[in-house]
Amino acid sequence: MEFLDALFNRRTTNGPFLPDPVSEEHQRLLIKAAASAPSQFNSQPWRFLVIEERETIESIARISGESMTAVLSEGSFFQRYKRHFRFSAQEMAEHRSGMYFDKLPKLLRPFTRTVFTSAGQRTMNTLRVPQTLGEENRKLVAGSPLILGVMLDRRERYAHPLADFYCQFSMGASMENVWLTTVELGMGIQFISFPMEVPGQWERITGMLEIPEDLELMALYRLGYVPEQPGRPVIDWSSRERRPPSRFVFRETCRTPQEGWDEG
Repeated sequence: MEFLDALFNRRTTNGPFLPDPVSEEHQRLLIKAAASAPSQFNSQPWRFLVIEERETIESIARISGESMTAVLSEGSFFQRYKRHFRFSAQEMAEHRSGMYFDKLPKLLRPFTRTVFTSAGQRTMNTLRVPQTLGEENRKLVAGSPLILGVMLDRRERYAHPLADFYCQFSMGASMENVWLTTVELGMGIQFISFPMEVPGQWERITGMLEIPEDLELMALYRLGYVPEQPGRPVIDWSSRERRPPSRFVFRETCRTPQEGWDEG
C-alpha cells in the first residue's frame, strides 16, 4: 500500500520549492532509483547530470524564461497545444483529459478562447502578458535547489532501427522511478519544457553544460523539497481530469472495452 500511496500522490510541482539544498544522500537515492529501471538487454542507455551550481541554474532559468516569452508572444504555444485546452467544467467532464483553462496562470484566464485569435494574441502582447509569465518562469526555475539533466548514449540510441524506441522507453521507466522516489523523500519535480519549444535554445543549454558528442541531452527537471501539505487523496477515477478505465482499457481485443472498472 505504501507503493500505491507514492504512485497516486506523486507531485508535479508547479510552484516554488523550499530553499533547502537537496541532501547528497537523497541525490544518491534518486540516481539509484533511476539506475534500477529496466532496459533492453540491460543496456542502461541513460546518463544523468546533477546540477547544483547557482550560476548554471540561473543561466538555465534565463533561457527557460526567454523561451516561454517567445512562444507565448508569437502564439505558437497555443496553436501547438490547443487540442489539450478545456474552457469549461462541462468540456473537462466530457473529455476527461487535457488542462482546464482556469488552472493556467491567472494572467491567461481573461483570454479564455480568444487566445487562439489574432485579436486576443495582440491584446496579450500589448499587456506584456508573455513577458510577465516568462519572468515568473525564470524565477521558478532559478529558485530550484537542483536540476537533473537526462541524456541518452547516442551509440545505444542509433545502434539499430529499434534502438531509439528501446532507449526512450528505458529512459521513461528510469524517470518514473525518480518521480516516485521524490514522493517518498518529500520532494517535488517538474519538467523544464520551454527551452525545447524554441529553435536554438536547447543547443545553448547543451553547449553550456558541455554535453559530449556521444551523448544527447533529452530532458531537464527541476527538483527540491516542497512545503508541508495536507494529505493528498488517492486517485479518484470519477475525477473530471482523468479518463475512466473504460475509455482506454480493452479486454482480449480492441473491439471490447473493459467494463466494471470505472468505480472503485
